[in-house]
Amino acid sequence: MADKPSVLFVCIHNAGRSQMAAGWLRHLAGDTVEVRSAGSAPADTINPAAVAAMAEVGVDITDQTPKKLEWETAETSDVIVTMGCGDACPVFPGKRYEDWKLGDPAGQGIDAVRPIRDDIESRVRALLAELVPAHPR
Repeated sequence: MADKPSVLFVCIHNAGRSQMAAGWLRHLAGDTVEVRSAGSAPADTINPAAVAAMAEVGVDITDQTPKKLEWETAETSDVIVTMGCGDACPVFPGKRYEDWKLGDPAGQGIDAVRPIRDDIESRVRALLAELVPAHPR
Protein backbone atom coordinates (compact mmCIF):
# COMPACT_ATOMS: atom_id res chain seq x y z
CA MET A 1 0.00 0.00 0.00
CA ALA A 2 1.12 3.52 -0.77
CA ASP A 3 1.23 6.28 1.84
CA LYS A 4 -2.51 6.69 1.44
CA PRO A 5 -4.48 3.47 0.89
CA SER A 6 -6.96 3.38 -1.98
CA VAL A 7 -10.30 1.61 -1.80
CA LEU A 8 -12.50 0.78 -4.78
CA PHE A 9 -16.17 0.00 -4.20
CA VAL A 10 -17.78 -1.92 -7.07
CA CYS A 11 -21.40 -2.86 -7.71
CA ILE A 12 -23.35 -3.41 -10.92
CA HIS A 13 -24.86 0.03 -11.50
CA ASN A 14 -22.60 2.23 -9.30
CA ALA A 15 -25.79 4.00 -8.31
CA GLY A 16 -26.61 2.71 -4.81
CA ARG A 17 -24.47 0.46 -2.64
CA SER A 18 -21.05 1.45 -3.99
CA GLN A 19 -21.94 5.15 -3.96
CA MET A 20 -23.19 4.95 -0.36
CA ALA A 21 -20.03 3.07 0.69
CA ALA A 22 -17.79 5.61 -1.05
CA GLY A 23 -19.77 8.45 0.55
CA TRP A 24 -19.36 6.94 4.01
CA LEU A 25 -15.63 6.37 3.56
CA ARG A 26 -15.05 9.91 2.25
CA HIS A 27 -17.08 11.28 5.15
CA LEU A 28 -15.33 9.23 7.83
CA ALA A 29 -11.77 9.10 6.48
CA GLY A 30 -11.39 12.60 5.11
CA ASP A 31 -8.22 12.73 3.05
CA THR A 32 -6.55 9.72 4.73
CA VAL A 33 -7.91 7.25 2.14
CA GLU A 34 -8.31 7.56 -1.62
CA VAL A 35 -11.91 6.57 -2.34
CA ARG A 36 -13.12 5.24 -5.69
CA SER A 37 -16.32 3.65 -6.91
CA ALA A 38 -17.40 2.10 -10.19
CA GLY A 39 -19.91 -0.25 -11.75
CA SER A 40 -19.75 -3.12 -14.21
CA ALA A 41 -22.85 -1.70 -15.97
CA PRO A 42 -23.24 1.85 -14.63
CA ALA A 43 -26.64 3.52 -14.47
CA ASP A 44 -27.31 6.99 -15.81
CA THR A 45 -27.82 8.55 -12.37
CA ILE A 46 -27.47 7.72 -8.68
CA ASN A 47 -30.47 6.11 -7.01
CA PRO A 48 -32.53 8.97 -5.49
CA ALA A 49 -33.42 6.83 -2.44
CA ALA A 50 -29.69 6.28 -1.78
CA VAL A 51 -29.06 10.04 -2.06
CA ALA A 52 -31.95 10.77 0.33
CA ALA A 53 -30.89 8.09 2.85
CA MET A 54 -27.34 9.44 2.95
CA ALA A 55 -28.58 13.05 3.25
CA GLU A 56 -30.52 12.01 6.38
CA VAL A 57 -27.20 11.23 8.10
CA GLY A 58 -25.38 14.31 6.78
CA VAL A 59 -23.48 12.67 3.91
CA ASP A 60 -23.93 14.38 0.54
CA ILE A 61 -23.42 12.16 -2.50
CA THR A 62 -25.30 14.38 -4.98
CA ASP A 63 -22.06 15.36 -6.74
CA GLN A 64 -21.23 11.75 -7.65
CA THR A 65 -22.03 10.10 -10.97
CA PRO A 66 -22.01 6.41 -11.88
CA LYS A 67 -18.73 5.41 -13.51
CA LYS A 68 -17.73 2.43 -15.63
CA LEU A 69 -15.30 0.07 -13.97
CA GLU A 70 -11.94 0.54 -15.68
CA TRP A 71 -9.12 -1.99 -15.53
CA GLU A 72 -6.58 0.63 -14.46
CA THR A 73 -8.77 1.84 -11.57
CA ALA A 74 -9.02 -1.68 -10.18
CA GLU A 75 -5.36 -2.46 -10.84
CA THR A 76 -4.18 0.61 -8.90
CA SER A 77 -6.50 0.10 -5.90
CA ASP A 78 -5.23 -1.47 -2.69
CA VAL A 79 -8.59 -2.83 -1.55
CA ILE A 80 -11.46 -3.82 -3.83
CA VAL A 81 -14.87 -4.21 -2.20
CA THR A 82 -17.46 -5.89 -4.40
CA MET A 83 -21.19 -5.71 -3.79
CA GLY A 84 -23.15 -8.09 -5.93
CA CYS A 85 -21.42 -7.68 -9.28
CA GLY A 86 -20.54 -11.36 -9.54
CA ASP A 87 -18.34 -12.40 -12.43
CA ALA A 88 -18.32 -8.89 -13.89
CA CYS A 89 -15.82 -7.79 -11.24
CA PRO A 90 -12.18 -8.15 -12.24
CA VAL A 91 -9.77 -10.19 -10.18
CA PHE A 92 -6.20 -9.04 -9.71
CA PRO A 93 -3.72 -11.33 -7.97
CA GLY A 94 -2.30 -9.84 -4.79
CA LYS A 95 -5.18 -7.41 -4.19
CA ARG A 96 -7.20 -7.47 -1.02
CA TYR A 97 -10.79 -8.35 -1.84
CA GLU A 98 -13.92 -8.16 0.25
CA ASP A 99 -17.33 -9.20 -1.03
CA TRP A 100 -20.07 -7.52 0.95
CA LYS A 101 -23.43 -9.30 0.79
CA LEU A 102 -25.88 -6.40 0.92
CA GLY A 103 -29.46 -5.80 -0.08
CA ASP A 104 -29.92 -4.02 -3.40
CA PRO A 105 -31.47 -0.56 -3.07
CA ALA A 106 -32.46 -0.47 -6.77
CA GLY A 107 -36.16 0.23 -7.07
CA GLN A 108 -36.58 0.43 -3.28
CA GLY A 109 -38.07 3.24 -1.23
CA ILE A 110 -36.13 5.03 1.47
CA ASP A 111 -37.54 2.80 4.24
CA ALA A 112 -35.87 -0.20 2.57
CA VAL A 113 -32.64 1.72 1.85
CA ARG A 114 -32.01 2.93 5.42
CA PRO A 115 -31.01 -0.52 6.80
CA ILE A 116 -28.69 -1.04 3.79
CA ARG A 117 -27.13 2.38 4.46
CA ASP A 118 -26.61 1.51 8.12
CA ASP A 119 -25.11 -1.90 7.28
CA ILE A 120 -22.71 -0.22 4.86
CA GLU A 121 -21.73 2.34 7.51
CA SER A 122 -20.73 -0.34 10.02
CA ARG A 123 -18.71 -2.22 7.37
CA VAL A 124 -16.97 0.97 6.23
CA ARG A 125 -16.08 1.87 9.84
CA ALA A 126 -14.55 -1.59 10.34
CA LEU A 127 -12.59 -1.33 7.07
CA LEU A 128 -11.32 2.15 7.99
CA ALA A 129 -10.20 0.88 11.41
CA GLU A 130 -8.05 -1.74 9.63
CA LEU A 131 -6.65 0.60 6.99
CA VAL A 132 -5.94 3.61 9.20
CA PRO A 133 -5.74 2.26 12.78
CA ALA A 134 -4.93 5.60 14.39
CA HIS A 135 -7.77 7.44 12.59
CA PRO A 136 -10.50 8.72 14.94
CA ARG A 137 -13.89 7.39 13.95
